[in-house]
Amino acid sequence: MAALKDEVGPALARALAMELGRAWPLFPVSRFTRGLAGALAPLELLDRVNLLADRLAGALPAAFPDAALVLARTLQSPTFTGWMTLPCGAMVARRGLDHPDVALPLLAGLTPRWSSEGPIRPFLERHPELTYRYLAAWCRDGDEHVRRLVSEGTRPRLPWAPVLRSLVADPSPNVPLLAALVDDPSPYVRRSVANHLNDISKDHPALALDLAARWRRRGDGAAWVVRHGLRTLVKRGDHRALEILGVTTDRAIELVDLVLDHDRVAVGGAVTFTLILVLAPTGASTEAVVDYRVHYMGARGPRAPKVFKLTRRRLEPGRPVTVRRRHRFADVSIRRIHPGPHAIDIQVNGRVLGTAVLEVTAG
Repeated sequence: MAALKDEVGPALARALAMELGRAWPLFPVSRFTRGLAGALAPLELLDRVNLLADRLAGALPAAFPDAALVLARTLQSPTFTGWMTLPCGAMVARRGLDHPDVALPLLAGLTPRWSSEGPIRPFLERHPELTYRYLAAWCRDGDEHVRRLVSEGTRPRLPWAPVLRSLVADPSPNVPLLAALVDDPSPYVRRSVANHLNDISKDHPALALDLAARWRRRGDGAAWVVRHGLRTLVKRGDHRALEILGVTTDRAIELVDLVLDHDRVAVGGAVTFTLILVLAPTGASTEAVVDYRVHYMGARGPRAPKVFKLTRRRLEPGRPVTVRRRHRFADVSIRRIHPGPHAIDIQVNGRVLGTAVLEVTAG
């Protein structure tokens, strides 16, 4: 299986050069591609993108407005799309910072080919007032990719991009933009708004909850954004988040049984746990948001619990409900499994109702 970094290789660079050459016959195709195979080989994905961006900066016209005109012409080609546009956005973010009125419309043009969510971030830091004027206008753009750029590009903690520390400290400049997009007709846009709300919830839970309470009444699309955007707070057992989602947190729900099919499992193996919940026999039915928390053993002792979504069920008074889940204790890219005792908690509507412990062995 090819590595992801190989998407940005010599063949892609040649294809990009040919696209630019058709838009601007003076583009130095040979100089742009000379020695690329050897230069790209030792580099990882983002470094490869940066190398191509550097070469673009040296191959396009020296004046940025002229270079932008070449890229705008290239956008007329339907085959100028995908990975090859990624270094173009990176180049615009570098050379266009002193020409924001040229660069920002160009990034909006590039974003349907490959999202400009990363390249727009330097403009938010250097030219915040101007950039927010463009963002406000883009909320009404007819292209869902441009509208999504408004939410995704301003996320305080966008993955694979530098943190916008000013927006981590104070996300309020983004609130009017999100309010304009929370019930957008495009699920693609709404998912971005939900992820943005989840970002805010990590640093400003009270603000996220206030926004969620206000937005959830705006329709089904906004209600979905709220459910997805509060996921971190729900996993933390935040009672207000659960109540915004229509879950009553003070009902008497009992964990009457929690059983593991093994009490020992080797690293790489899996355990199946079965739990039985019952609602007190008096009163009305209720919703139960059921999660489980795994206390992984770290190299220096137990880690903070990792919360996994399990299910959401409606419980009827006095009627037991059985839930079953299989969980694998295998190494993943962000977590190594260490031998030792591992605890599994069952969390229902924000409260831990019971725990089971198993021993994970080296083999």
